[in-house]
Amino acid sequence: MNDRLAICPGSFDPITFGHLDIIQRAAKVFDHVIVAVFNNQSKSPLFTVEERMAMLELVTADMPNVSIDSHGGLLVDYAREKGAQAIVRGLRAVSDFEYELQITSMNRKLNEDVETFFIMTNNQYSFLSSSMVKEVAKYKGNVSDLVPQVVDKALKEKFTEQQENS
Repeated sequence: MNDRLAICPGSFDPITFGHLDIIQRAAKVFDHVIVAVFNNQSKSPLFTVEERMAMLELVTADMPNVSIDSHGGLLVDYAREKGAQAIVRGLRAVSDFEYELQITSMNRKLNEDVETFFIMTNNQYSFLSSSMVKEVAKYKGNVSDLVPQVVDKALKEKFTEQQENS
C-alpha cells in the first residue's frame, strides 16, 4: 500500500495557530505530512530557517505522522524528490485564493503528478497572518492567543534583542 504523503509548505515566520490548525487537519487526512519551511526571498524573515524548524518541531511533537524539513528550491521539485502526491495549502479569504490559484497553476504545469489541496482556515484564524503577528509583537502587543507559547516567547526575545542592538 502506498502511503499518502503531503507537503505543507510555508515560510512559517513565525508559526501561528492558523498554521497549526491547517497542519493538524492535514495530518488527519494524509498518512504523513511534511511541513516544509521555505525561504521566501520577497520577505525578510525575522527567524532563521533553523529557528522556524525548531519551533515547528516543538509544536508538532504530539503529531506522530508530521515531520519538519526545509528546502530552498522549487516546491514541485521538492515534492517529486520526497515522492509526495499532494501539496496542502491553507486559505483564509478570497484574496488568498487568487494568489494560490496562480501558484497552483504553475506547480501543475511543472509537475502534473502532484495535486494541490486547499483547506479553509478555521474562522477564528481567518484574519491571522505571520506578518500581522510580527507587527503586533514588535510593539509589545499581546499575541499569546495567536501563537503557541514557544513562539510568543521567541518573539519577545527576538524583539528585545533587536531593540538592544539598535
